[in-house]
Amino acid sequence: MYLIYAIGKIDVNAMSDPYTIDFAALRTLRLVHEKGSFTAAAEVLGTNQSAVSYTIDKLRRALGDPLFVRQGGGIAATDRCTAIIGSTVRLLDEFETLAAPPEFDPARARQTVTIACNYYERVLIAPFVLRRLRTEAPGIRVELINSSAQGRLQLKRAEADILIGPLRPEEEGFYCRNLLDDRYACIADPANPLADAPLTLDAYANARHAVVTYGGTWKSGYLQELEAQRIDLNPVLRLPSPAGIETIVAGTDIVSTIPRRLAATMGASVRILDCPCPAPFEIDLVWTTRTHASPMHVWLRDLIAREVRRIHPD
Repeated sequence: MYLIYAIGKIDVNAMSDPYTIDFAALRTLRLVHEKGSFTAAAEVLGTNQSAVSYTIDKLRRALGDPLFVRQGGGIAATDRCTAIIGSTVRLLDEFETLAAPPEFDPARARQTVTIACNYYERVLIAPFVLRRLRTEAPGIRVELINSSAQGRLQLKRAEADILIGPLRPEEEGFYCRNLLDDRYACIADPANPLADAPLTLDAYANARHAVVTYGGTWKSGYLQELEAQRIDLNPVLRLPSPAGIETIVAGTDIVSTIPRRLAATMGASVRILDCPCPAPFEIDLVWTTRTHASPMHVWLRDLIAREVRRIHPD
């Protein structure tokens, strides 16, 4: 008897003992599922595609399922594979926690940490954390990646170890720690007539705006509140990041709405105005079960929180 599938076939009579499955094989299965490619999984593992194919074939025989079938120009997971992955992710996360060293010495650490964040965090948080790390744990290497609105997925896919930003996932398996609170403010050229008096909601709505979209589907809280009030702004410019926004606003009649703490770093080239729609928000430190009990990550999360409190005490 055979189970036929697009990549090959399984001889049910030759199925192997599922108790021969090890954690390395399950990790390979998870990577193939996440990457949608044997080749991409091999690159992450530092091996070749043949080794990945061999491991997946072993799992097919042990689990009695094709696991992946050809679809178009790629592969697709079977329903059974998707169900297995759901349990495998938690199992691997718990195993990695158990396998972590019981003690952590920052001075001797040699790990690499990937932090997902955006421009705001790279300006207001990352520099101070990195300076502290160079003093207390000089062997730790940090990779900063842009999170945009994908931070939750980056954590789930193990593409990032930590997420810092205005995002608090509600689903199981995520942990959050508040780092600081902020609200929106407006910046304008000092010569802009709007800079001479408190900014009313009507004047704000009628002003010419540079709107930061953050390059994704995520929408700033002040825009959500304006939509709820059915108030439309007059955007003359949209841009994906607040990086350099002060140079765009300077010398023009344009107003831009950005986080107040970020505005405070921009010097005298712009005037900071109270926003009629401040939309307070929180910046959180987010991580998953995978790193929750890791001594190194526990230490690092505490270091980040301490540095944020020191630099931004209010």
